[in-house]
Amino acid sequence: MYDFAKRGKGKDSKQLAKLHFKMKTMITFKKNSKTKTCLVVAFVLLIACRENNAAQREIESLKLKRGDLISCAPAGDQFGAAGFKITGSDKDQEKFNLGLALLHSFEYDEAEKVFASIIDESPKCAMAYWGVAMSNYHPLWTPPLPDELHKGAAAVNIANALTNKNEKETAFINAIASFYGEADKIDHRSRSIRFEKAMEVVSKKYEADKEATILYALALTAAADPTDKTLAKQKKAGDILNALYKSDSQHPGIVHYIIHSYDSPELAAMALPAARKYASVAPASAHALHMPSHIFTRLGLWDEAIGSNLASVSSAQCYAKAAGITGNWDEEMHGLDYLVYAYLQKGDNTKASEWLSYVQKIGQVQPANFKVAYALAAIPCRYVLENHLWQDAAKVQVNQANILWKDFPWQRAMIHFTKLMGAAHTNQLQLAKTELGYLQSIHDSLLDAKDNYKASQVKVQVETGAAWILLKEGKPKEALLKMESAAKLEDKTEKHPVTPAELIPARELQGDMLMELKMPRQAMQAYTSNLNRHAARFNSLYGAAKAAEACGTFNEAEVYYQQLLKSAGANNLQRPELKTAQHFLDQRAALTTQ
Repeated sequence: MYDFAKRGKGKDSKQLAKLHFKMKTMITFKKNSKTKTCLVVAFVLLIACRENNAAQREIESLKLKRGDLISCAPAGDQFGAAGFKITGSDKDQEKFNLGLALLHSFEYDEAEKVFASIIDESPKCAMAYWGVAMSNYHPLWTPPLPDELHKGAAAVNIANALTNKNEKETAFINAIASFYGEADKIDHRSRSIRFEKAMEVVSKKYEADKEATILYALALTAAADPTDKTLAKQKKAGDILNALYKSDSQHPGIVHYIIHSYDSPELAAMALPAARKYASVAPASAHALHMPSHIFTRLGLWDEAIGSNLASVSSAQCYAKAAGITGNWDEEMHGLDYLVYAYLQKGDNTKASEWLSYVQKIGQVQPANFKVAYALAAIPCRYVLENHLWQDAAKVQVNQANILWKDFPWQRAMIHFTKLMGAAHTNQLQLAKTELGYLQSIHDSLLDAKDNYKASQVKVQVETGAAWILLKEGKPKEALLKMESAAKLEDKTEKHPVTPAELIPARELQGDMLMELKMPRQAMQAYTSNLNRHAARFNSLYGAAKAAEACGTFNEAEVYYQQLLKSAGANNLQRPELKTAQHFLDQRAALTTQ
């Protein structure tokens, strides 16, 4: 018998309990079987009504995102095509496939809205709740916020409780349930590995199902250890996806995840065809327009990176307006970080400073998350560091916007590091040591929080900052040892997908230090080593050219100066380094004609 007292609340539960007792009494003592039947039917209907109300409250507690689908593509809703056969109506199926395509381009808010619309029409569609859970996981971005974790877990619970699902749907649901389970006890990466293992089982059992295979490849990349320089999981994911790409180059997940799998210096060239394809597959997605720039950045294709991010930023601005977002959208900030970085690598300070001014005036960003804090901190810090504006670096100002900076220690560390480098280069050593103390404190707090990746990134800044302080104190040997320690540590890990590159590479700074110490041959090694990891970086190309010139290897210097001018583009001589390069090449040309 259904226990109303346990399931009900307040007055409702008391009234239902009384009615329950009354019905039991009447059913027991009434002689008329017709009356008994009517009462039993009424009782069953009451139970069903109660169950429906409870289910509706569970759905309402999810606080699902709802509304019309927003698309900023001129030709309408173009997100690519994906397909997974679900238990439900043809209408539900059509919507589900759209939501799945949106998921594959990380359009999580829009995907959730589509899955919510299925739930509103067909609350017993189990895979719609799977879609909600997937929309709140967002692998390769930042871990879900507490509210997102709660929503995802609750959606999984509802999906598991529903009975009208087949074996394959159950397998998909159980796989994402492995990520949400025990979130209060197990860290994010460990749960991502659990999801990877679960999707491996699903993909093997349903090897003919393309979506199972694609999601397994995504799970592999999401679970990869950033300190694993063999890139084993990324390579495995790339192999899986490339096999699918041969027969389906229009699937948004296949094309997108190839880019993520190969987003490293060693593998980036393998993703170039996919990078040049993705924007045309899902032109209505701001993220799809941005994502190719990950590969363009890795390969030093600055014009393509700029084009990609200009399109993405424009799409994100359109989305914010259409969605009624107060201020700017987080996806715009992500694109802006990559955009400014690309302009700086071309030596185009005019465009870089224009976008910097734009960023500094932003008042509010939604949601105010990890990647927003990163962009707000990185863009102004990059500008002064890349241009060696040391006085400005020592007092760099970062737009606070609506960010709670205490929640983002890694991003705050970039600001302190920039001030430290500015202070050291302008011989404000006491200020530099103060900033070093802040960096060390942030590093220690990240270690305490067991956030080892970010702690190691800040450790690179601690070692680098200490090295430059030692150099300015007249201790070159100790400084070089510290700088080598920082560079080696940075070499061991990969950059985070949220950023186009480290704020400023340690190997490049090592080259700068060696040049200051009149050690050009060693400086050349540092610069060329950095160029192997960061193709066509402006300051490393210029540094390598100056080091070669100082070594008397003028042919080598000519090659690097030519690369620098080619990278900057025709008629761009904004930065003094470009004028130096042109002057050197003009002199070399004059010598050959004599």
